[in-house]
Amino acid sequence: MAEPRLLLFDTASLYFRAFHGVPTTLRSPDGRPVNAVRGLLDFLARFITAYAPTQVACCWDDAWRPAWRVALLPSYKAHRVAYRDVEQVPEELVAQVPLIREVLAALGLVVVGATDCEADDVIGTLATASAVPTDIVTGDRDLFQLVDDDRSVRVLYVGRGVANHDRVDADWLRAKYGIDGAGYVDFAVLRGDPSDGLPGVAGIGEKTAARLVADHRDLAGIMAAAASGRLSPTLTARLAAAVGYLGPAQEVVAVRTDVALPPLDLTLPRTPSDPQRFADLAELLGLGGSAERIVAALARG
Repeated sequence: MAEPRLLLFDTASLYFRAFHGVPTTLRSPDGRPVNAVRGLLDFLARFITAYAPTQVACCWDDAWRPAWRVALLPSYKAHRVAYRDVEQVPEELVAQVPLIREVLAALGLVVVGATDCEADDVIGTLATASAVPTDIVTGDRDLFQLVDDDRSVRVLYVGRGVANHDRVDADWLRAKYGIDGAGYVDFAVLRGDPSDGLPGVAGIGEKTAARLVADHRDLAGIMAAAASGRLSPTLTARLAAAVGYLGPAQEVVAVRTDVALPPLDLTLPRTPSDPQRFADLAELLGLGGSAERIVAALARG
């Protein structure tokens, strides 16, 4: 019997990557783009085959830019807004999202979202509650904060590509940044992240941010060191100038671990839960080898 293992997919992170990595010339028999659908299925098949989970969740952004995060930090993802609160997304990808939901439902892979929450918050909640080793598949570095060797939680980071993904554990984080998962939120707040509209502290880059967290443990320790004169006057002045940003940004970057979720059966299906519907979708959308690979991955899981 396979050892229990939970695999959490940051679904939007993966289907965006699939859309941009697979040519849009890949189309269904009736001419619709299906590159994101097929690419996502191939990604799921690869990770299910490689890591043999017994449980799987496809975590979903019910809100890509939650109102409570925007209230704390108005710049949060603001550069990605098309109008009002609609994200800038290529039309050819928008059209594929409902198809992705249909295909996942036919396979029996559970999609989990929560009101006014990002997939990160769902992942944080499921990973924190998990009683078995847990892998998180994502291209989002913010989820490094969940890495916990004591609880066997790691991130399979696809930033360099799915085929070249990194297995991020505490040793990896220490080698890369000199910190552990518990220090990642404060490190990210200090360094900033333009892709999320997070300005960071002016004049503090990645190396200085990592050193401050490593030396003083967290933002509270860093600010205490500044107040007691243990930091340079320049660093102290930079932190003082950003004091109105630091607290709200810390809340924005920290993923929630307390999202209210319904009872879930995340057991990996061994065959599609609705085989006829999946076969019909595979034919209608021309999913070809991608459909075959995900079905084979489930059977081997």
